Amino acid sequence: MKYYPVNLDLNNKQCLVVGGGKVAKRKIKTLLKCRAKVTAVSIKFLKEIEELEKENKNLILKQKKYDIDDIKDMFLVIGATNIQELNSEISINAKNEKVICNIADCPSKCDFILPAFIERGDLVLSISTSGSSPAFAKKMRKNFETEFGLEYEIFLELMKKIRLKLLAEKHSPEEHKPLFEAFIEQDIIKYIKTNDIEKIDSILMEIFGKDRKFLYSELMEDK
Repeated sequence: MKYYPVNLDLNNKQCLVVGGGKVAKRKIKTLLKCRAKVTAVSIKFLKEIEELEKENKNLILKQKKYDIDDIKDMFLVIGATNIQELNSEISINAKNEKVICNIADCPSKCDFILPAFIERGDLVLSISTSGSSPAFAKKMRKNFETEFGLEYEIFLELMKKIRLKLLAEKHSPEEHKPLFEAFIEQDIIKYIKTNDIEKIDSILMEIFGKDRKFLYSELMEDK
């Protein structure tokens, strides 16, 4: 295995994107979604990126040429320019400053590569070809988007609420494990997809006890 799979916590981390085009826009939007504090540097920005700055206090745009000082104090840097020499400079600077770096479409200059992924609430499915074929990873992502719908997001939200309810009753987490395993085995996702709330409630009461606080409507009322 060439790469070590990992999910980074970027909450409030300082991240730099060098570039102002379509690729930079995608990278900026993903970083912002991860609650990173993003600085973008470019001589020129797409209008859509300028609009993002107006909408999001965690994005700062610097309309100027990139220089090594831009990397100072950054946790992560992404090179998203179409200038090979500049991308190489960013990669070298990042290594010297011990900042993890990704250069778009150039795995050899990266400390990490970005997989194709889909999100369904707390569920994140990522697909990587280790840089061999981003196009194939994109195709696989589209296949997954069809297979994994909103029901997976709702299911995980339900599981989270059950877990919090059990923890509030000061049960040992080890006691929860067989309950959750039994619940998952009941194909709840199928019943969510068909909106069979009566069946879900029946399973909830069977596994977690005949208690109204473990009815679907009670658990999901603040969804």
